[in-house]
Amino acid sequence: MQKYIFVTGGVVSSIGKGIFCASLGRLLKSRGIKVTVQKMDPYINVDAGTMNPYQHGEVFVTEDGAETDLDLGHYERFIDVNLKKESNLTTGKIYGAVISRERKGDYLGDTVRVIPHITNQIKEDIRKVAVESDVTIVEVGGTVGDIESLPFLEAIRQFKNDVGAENVLYIHLTLIPFLSGAAELKTKPTQHSVKELRNIGIQPDVIICRTEKVLTEEMIDKIALHCDVDKKAVFQSLDVQNIYEIPLLLEAQGLGNFVNYRLRLSMTPPDLRSWEQMIQQIRDPRDTVTIALAGKYVGLKDAYISISEALRHGGIGNGVHVRIKRVDAELLEGGGAEEHLADVHGILVPGGFGARGLEGKVSAVKYAREKNIPYLGICYGLQCAVVEFARNVCAMEGANSTECDSMTRFPIIDLLPEQVGVQDMGATMRLGSYPCTLVSGSLSHKAYGEEVIQERHRHRYEVNNHFRSQLVERGMLMSGIFREKDLVEIIEIPGHRWFIASQFHPEFKSRPNRPHPLFRDFIKAGYEYKMEKESGEAHGVSAATPGSSPLKGEVRRG
Repeated sequence: MQKYIFVTGGVVSSIGKGIFCASLGRLLKSRGIKVTVQKMDPYINVDAGTMNPYQHGEVFVTEDGAETDLDLGHYERFIDVNLKKESNLTTGKIYGAVISRERKGDYLGDTVRVIPHITNQIKEDIRKVAVESDVTIVEVGGTVGDIESLPFLEAIRQFKNDVGAENVLYIHLTLIPFLSGAAELKTKPTQHSVKELRNIGIQPDVIICRTEKVLTEEMIDKIALHCDVDKKAVFQSLDVQNIYEIPLLLEAQGLGNFVNYRLRLSMTPPDLRSWEQMIQQIRDPRDTVTIALAGKYVGLKDAYISISEALRHGGIGNGVHVRIKRVDAELLEGGGAEEHLADVHGILVPGGFGARGLEGKVSAVKYAREKNIPYLGICYGLQCAVVEFARNVCAMEGANSTECDSMTRFPIIDLLPEQVGVQDMGATMRLGSYPCTLVSGSLSHKAYGEEVIQERHRHRYEVNNHFRSQLVERGMLMSGIFREKDLVEIIEIPGHRWFIASQFHPEFKSRPNRPHPLFRDFIKAGYEYKMEKESGEAHGVSAATPGSSPLKGEVRRG
C-alpha cells in the first residue's frame, strides 16, 4: 500500500513548505524509501509559464517539458529525482480536465460540482504520481483559509477515508512569530491556524513550527495541548544560514524516525553521511569567488533561484564560497559595465524575455569577452553573446534578435519557422529535455566528459543558421548542436579564458552534492582568475579581432 504525506501551511505564505517537503523527502530517501513529491497550486493559471517572475518567482522546467512552480526545483535538488508534468497540479489544470470530461459526456448527465467531481479529479491526479513510489509527499500551496485552496484541502481530507488512516499523515507547517517589542514568541497564530484546519475536517498529526528562536519546553507543551497533537509530534524549523542544513536539523529532532514509525515504513537506519560531508564543505570554504548575475529581475531572490543554487553547487564542488553580486542589466547600459563589473571573477547572463535590459546584457558580454573574464550565458545569455559577437567582432552593425527588433538588418537570433504566427503564449516554446552533440576537445566536451548530453530548454528564439558561417569564420565555436534540426545549443570563444553560453538551462539539473559540469567548471575558472588577478598575472585579451567592414549578405529569417 502506498503512503501519503500531506503538507499544509498556516498563518502566512512563503514560510518554507517547499524546502520542508524537500528536506523530509531527503530523510526518507536516506532510509532507502522511494519518494516522490507533488505541488498543488491554487491559482487558476494552467501552469506557471506565463507568470511574471516578480509575482511568482522563477519558472522551473521538468524533463518532460512542464513549466512549474519553483518548489519543484527544491524537490529535485534535495531528493535528486526527476519529476514530471503530473508533479504540479493547479486549479486551472483540474478545472480544465473536469470541463473537458463534461463536454465529452463522461459524467452521464450529472450536474458537475466541486464535490465530488473536482475533488475526485484531484485525488485521481495524486494517485497518478504515486504509482511508482513508496511515499508521496503532497504540498498544498497557499495557507489554510484561502478560498482557492478549499477544493484541494477537501480532497486530501477525503484521502484518509479512501486509503486508510494508517497510510496517511497530515503535517501542518506554521509560523511562530517573534514580537521584538515584547521580546517573546507567540503561539496563538499557530493555534488559530490549526483550528481553521480542523474546521475543514483535517486534524494534523505533526506540527512543524517555523521559528527564528528556539522554542521552550513550555511552549511545545502548550502547542501540543491546544492543537491536540502528541508532544513528540511538535518539531522546530529554525532559521539557518544554508537551506541544505534543514534535513540534518529535522533528523536530529527525530522527525525521520517519527514519520517512519507512524507510517510503518522501512526499518533501515538513515545514511546521511554524504549530505553531512557536503554541509561541512559549505561551512569550511577555502576562499570566496564573486560572480555577477546580470539580469533584469535581480530585485527578487526567487526570480533566479535555480541559477543561484547552481552557482553555490559549483562553489561546493570547488571548495569555495560563491558570493553572488546581483546587477540590474539596465545599469550596464551607456558605459556602466566597468563600474559594476570590475570587482567580479565571473559574469553570468541568465535567461529572460523581451527587449528591456538587452543592451545592458550585451554590454556585460562585451566586458567579459574583452577583459578575458570567465563568462557563462544561459538561454537569453547565449543569444546576447551571439548578438554582441556579431556586432563587435563580425561588424554586423545593429545585429539583434527579432524578438527585440523585428526590422534588424542582421536577424542573428530569430524564430523557428514553426513558431512564426503562434498566438497562444502558454507552453508553445521548445520545452523540456533535448539531446545535444558536443564537439570533441571543446570546453563543453571536457566539462561533461560525454559526446551526447541531455539538457532542458525553455525558449522560442534560436541562432539564425544563415549567419553561422560568418560567426565561425570570425572565431566563434559552435560546440554543441541539436542534430535533428541542426540548431546551435552551445557556443564558445576559443582563446578566451573560459567563455561558454548554452541555449538550454543547465541550472535545472544541478544538485548540491552533484554540481552541474558547466557551473562547476565556471566557478573553477572564476577562482583561477581570482588567483591570477591577486598575483598580478591576469590580463585582458580580446579573443577575436573585429572585422574592418560589415559582412555582406541577404537578410534571412529562420
